Amino acid sequence: MDLLTPRPDRYDVPYAMDSFNAMPYRKIGGSGLSASAIGLGTWKFGYPDTGDASRVDGPGSFAILDRSIELGVTFWDTANRYNNGSGNSERIIGRWFRANPDQRRDVVLATKVHGGMDGYTPNHCGLSRGAIVDALDASLARLQLDYVDVLYFHRPDPSTPVEESLETVDDLVRAGKIRYLAVSNFSVDQLSELVDVAGGISRRCRPVAVQNQFDPVNGETDDHSGVLKFCAENSISYVPYSPLGRGLLTGRYLDPAKVGAGDRLHDEGSLGDLAGQLDQVRSLAKLAQEWELEVSQLALAYLLTLPGMGPQIPSSSNVDQLESNAKAGKVTLTDDQVGAVNQALA
Repeated sequence: MDLLTPRPDRYDVPYAMDSFNAMPYRKIGGSGLSASAIGLGTWKFGYPDTGDASRVDGPGSFAILDRSIELGVTFWDTANRYNNGSGNSERIIGRWFRANPDQRRDVVLATKVHGGMDGYTPNHCGLSRGAIVDALDASLARLQLDYVDVLYFHRPDPSTPVEESLETVDDLVRAGKIRYLAVSNFSVDQLSELVDVAGGISRRCRPVAVQNQFDPVNGETDDHSGVLKFCAENSISYVPYSPLGRGLLTGRYLDPAKVGAGDRLHDEGSLGDLAGQLDQVRSLAKLAQEWELEVSQLALAYLLTLPGMGPQIPSSSNVDQLESNAKAGKVTLTDDQVGAVNQALA
């Protein structure tokens, strides 16, 4: 018989557990689900030698995942389409869970459906009932799991009735294959429609989070303007992707000698467009130095102060980056500090 090691401290305040391994947790939207303030984006995980465009191989990924548990960075974000639609990010995570089955309950795991996967017909993508069910089953097989905590609609599907997509989610929650719905790359109008339709079906299919692009320097993209405000007003967590501006807010772009192949903005050919943004990063870097933080830590800590903002999911290429990001979850900025950051970004 398996026995749980006694933890008397857990019984003294049984309803006040708001951290794990010293990492603060926060609620996801208006749900009962809690997740680490700093999570982990895993789009870099895969098998680089296969040409899947990943940046961290199996051993490197395992080292990051192992350390994530130790740091309390337990909100993991993946997608079936990551790494050129190979599914390899999910496969890496699945291998890790197979080697560490006792850690499943400690991790809040999110994956995504929509993009073309596991076949080539029009029915192998989108948000139809068949596409969602088949894509989720394929993801669970790669993850070697029975369920995921959060399933994202990776983007809207105007060709499928919203009712069909949400009714499918309701069925999947009832079946125990997913626990919560979230969406990504949705506008205010699209999100509002989803919330309204979910209200007529079941709370089980109401989205608890939105994952859109957002960072302190660039804010929201024009086509998704106003989503953060909508989230704050409707008990939905905004979980930004690229919260460090695709590497801009790591600070390394302030030193041209440190930038080269492998740096995302360099590889995307975006360096020529950064002049004004680099001035803002320099201002943030001065504040960070004054407060004994790295500029990336200041950026993440600042995002966590914004109304409607949920956990952050920066990616990590190595354990050192992970450890640096994790420290941001324990930083509490004063009102004066937040004001100074706002001024630096103005």
